[in-house]
Amino acid sequence: MLLFAGLGNPGAKYANNRHNVGFMAADAIARRHSFSPWSKKFQGLIAEGMLGGEKIILIKPQTFMNLSGQAIGEALRFYKLAPSALTVFYDEIDLAERKLRVKTGGGAGGHNGIRSIDEHVGNAYRRVRIGIGHPGVKDLVHNHVLGDFAKADREWLDPLLDAIAANAEMIVRGDEPGFMNKVSVAVQGKAGEKPKQEDPKQQSHIRQARPQQPAVKPPQTGPMAAMLKKLFGGKD
Repeated sequence: MLLFAGLGNPGAKYANNRHNVGFMAADAIARRHSFSPWSKKFQGLIAEGMLGGEKIILIKPQTFMNLSGQAIGEALRFYKLAPSALTVFYDEIDLAERKLRVKTGGGAGGHNGIRSIDEHVGNAYRRVRIGIGHPGVKDLVHNHVLGDFAKADREWLDPLLDAIAANAEMIVRGDEPGFMNKVSVAVQGKAGEKPKQEDPKQQSHIRQARPQQPAVKPPQTGPMAAMLKKLFGGKD
């Protein structure tokens, strides 16, 4: 049995926040693999299912981000699981948008949810860090993480979440490099799609006309040439 935890803040107010991308990842896994309905337990919401022949408990702590460790620690103790059985999905401002990295152990990196988990269970667990980018100025970090994803962000966020869900079994198998590669290919493939060539029929009449107009040279000999020369002058 393994415990997969997605971090976020409960309530509709925070549902689309960048800080809630861990919740989004947990929801995507539950949908993709037909987990049980969410139910209340361990100061959180849990859903059960199978991945790669292994029973998985998904948990979304409802204690608010800064106290995430309370719910996760309670769940680990109940199921008698070691920290190594835990995988946490969460937002990472030190990774660019659409990037994802997996590692085991390490520091909290200023993330209050991770700091809380470290306090309750230690740091020997797997972390799936989902990049949300840095606003560039420290004073803007709070508003950035608690701000909603923009509509344009869905172009990379939806493929990323789909890829996390589709390839979650690789985490169970311990194939972390393979998992990261699958997610990267899915997201970069979407981002790297070439824009469709514009149909000439849909272009404005001006844009259609310009490339099609041949250069017209005035006649050099004959009556018309003589008339033009008389009207506009010309060099001998």
